[in-house]
Amino acid sequence: MSKTLTEYDFPSDLKKMDETELELLSYEIRDFLLEKVSKTGGHLASNLGIVELTIALHKVFESPKDKIIWDVGHQSYVHKILTGRAKDFDHLRQMDGISGFPKIKESEHDVFETGHSSTSISAAAGMAAARDIKGEDSEVIAVIGDGSMTGGMAFEALNNVGASKSKVIVVLNDNGMSISRNIGGLSQHLSKLRTSKGYIRFKKAVKRSLDQIPVIGDEISVNLSHAKDRVKYALLSGGVIFEELGFTYLGPVNGHSIAELTEVLETAKNVSGPVFIHVITQKGKGYRNAEADPNKFHGIGPFDSETGAVLSPSGMTYSKVFGEEAMELAKEDPRVAAVTAAMCDATGLSQFAGSFPARFFDVGIAEAHGVTFAAGLARAGMRPVVAIYSSFLQRAYDQILEDVCLMNLPVVFAVDRAGIVGADGETHHGIFDLSYLMPMPNMTILTPCSAGQLRSMLRYALDQNGPVAIRYPRGECPDGKDEENSFDGKNIRLYSGCDADIWAVGKMTETALQIRKLLAEKGIDAGVVDVTCVKPMDLSCLEDPDKLIVTIEDNVLTGGFGQAFAAVSGCRNILSFGWPDKFIEHGSCGELCRKYGMDAVSAAERIGERFERKA
Repeated sequence: MSKTLTEYDFPSDLKKMDETELELLSYEIRDFLLEKVSKTGGHLASNLGIVELTIALHKVFESPKDKIIWDVGHQSYVHKILTGRAKDFDHLRQMDGISGFPKIKESEHDVFETGHSSTSISAAAGMAAARDIKGEDSEVIAVIGDGSMTGGMAFEALNNVGASKSKVIVVLNDNGMSISRNIGGLSQHLSKLRTSKGYIRFKKAVKRSLDQIPVIGDEISVNLSHAKDRVKYALLSGGVIFEELGFTYLGPVNGHSIAELTEVLETAKNVSGPVFIHVITQKGKGYRNAEADPNKFHGIGPFDSETGAVLSPSGMTYSKVFGEEAMELAKEDPRVAAVTAAMCDATGLSQFAGSFPARFFDVGIAEAHGVTFAAGLARAGMRPVVAIYSSFLQRAYDQILEDVCLMNLPVVFAVDRAGIVGADGETHHGIFDLSYLMPMPNMTILTPCSAGQLRSMLRYALDQNGPVAIRYPRGECPDGKDEENSFDGKNIRLYSGCDADIWAVGKMTETALQIRKLLAEKGIDAGVVDVTCVKPMDLSCLEDPDKLIVTIEDNVLTGGFGQAFAAVSGCRNILSFGWPDKFIEHGSCGELCRKYGMDAVSAAERIGERFERKA
C-alpha cells in the first residue's frame, strides 16, 4: 500500500478502493493491530476476527449518516481505524488516550456507547424508530456476536423489531465464542446454520411465481402455507427462528471474504423490512497465537508479538484464589455448585468446571437468568456460588433483590473486579456494587483484603443461611496466610490511634496503612480498622466516636460505606474518601487514584489539612 493507515483520510478513502486494495488493507490493519495492542494491551482476538466485516460495513454504508452500533464494543478497534483514529492507537486505553470501546465524545462515527453485551439491537430499534418518526433516510445496523445472542435482551429486541417491521439490519458475527466457549441451545442452533441450505432464495422464487398467477395466486399461496412451512423447516432448520421473528434471513456468509460481505450488505440495503445477516468469522484470524488460544488474547496486557507471551504475567490473583477455594469446598460438600455467565476462565472456575461438571453451570451472557437459576438451586437444597464481575452483576439487580434476598436464600455472590479496573474504563469499573447491594434486606457483604481472608470468608459465607456477597478487586492479592479460617463476621482493628481512625474497606486497607505512616510524619497518630464486613454494620471496633473517623472505599461515595457508617454510628466528625458521583474514565488504577484523590499521599494531605484547620 502506498500509504500507512495514519495517512489515509478514512472513511472516504475506503470508498475509492477496489477489491484488491481492500484485501491489502485487511492485511495492513491486522499488522497494525498486532503492533499496537502488543504494546498497550487490549482486546485483540475479537478485532482480528472482524477486520473484513468492518471494512465491508464502511464500504457499503455511509457512516455516520448510517448508524453502526457495536454490541459490547470491544471489537470496535477496526472501526476506529477506519474512521480516522489510527494515529491515536499509541495511547489506546491509556489515560487521556482513546478508549477501547465506542465513545461519543471521540468521534461522530461512534453513535452509541457500549460496554455490556446484548444491547445493540435494542439501541438500533430505538434509533430506527426515531428515524421513521422524523422521516429520515438512513440505515441502522447492529453488529452483535453469537455470545451476546445468549442474552435475553437481544431476543426481546429481535421480537420488537420483527413486530414493528421497521428497517433494522442485524449482523450476527458468529465466531463460535464469547469470552468463554458458547454454550446452550442457541449455540448449537447457530452451529447448524453454518452448513444450512439457502432457503431464502427458494422462498422468494416461490412467492414471485405465485404472484404472477392471476386471481388464484393469493389463494394458492395461503393453501400452500403449511407445505411451505414444512419445506422451510426441512431446508433451513437454522434460519427459521429469525424468519419467524419477522426478519429476512441472509447467510451464512464467509466473514473473511470482502466480496461476499459487500454483496450481502448491498442486498440487505434493498430489503424493505428487518434483515438478519449471519456472518461466520474466526476469532484471532491472521495471528497464529490468537487463533490457537483466542481466550488468552480476548483481553490481554502487553505481550511479545512473536511468542505471544505476556510481558508482565500476574501472580496470585483474587480470582485464582477464589477458584481454588471453591474447588476445595466442593470436594468437602456435595451441595456446593458454581454458576457463572460466560466467564469461566476469567473468574477462576476452569478447574471447578473440569472436576465437577455436574455442579458447574455456565449460563451464557445472561446474568439475570444466572442469578434466578442459582436461587432455584438454593431453594432446592444446593449451595450455589455465583461468580460474576461487579459491573456485570448490575444487570441482575432485580433478580438479586426479588429472587434471592426476598426469600433469604443461601446464595453466595463472588463479586469479582469490584472497584476500579483501569484501562477498560467507565463500563467496566465495579464502583457501584456496595451502593446497590447495601439497601437489600437479608444481604451480607464481605470485603477481603488478602488471599487468606477471601478463603476464610468463602467458607464463612457457605455456612450462612442467607445471601452473602464477597466483593474483591481485579489483580494480585497479598497472601494473608495467617488469616485463613479466622474470619468470624467482625471487622478487625489493626492499629489504635489517639487522633484519628481510618476505616478501610477491603483492598483499601493497604492504602490506609500507607496513610497512617504519612500522617505519623505530620505528628498525627491514626489507627486503622480493616472493614471486612460492610453489612451488617459492625461497630465493635469503634473506640472514640468523637475523634476524626476517616472512611475509604473503592466505591462511589453516594450510597457507599462512608454514608452508611455515618448514618448508623452517629459519629459527626467523619471524612469519607470514595469515587465521585460521575463515570470514571479509563486509565491505570494508580493514575485514576491520584487524579481523584484516592491515593495515600492525597488522602494524607486532606486529613492533615483537617487537623490544621482545627488547630
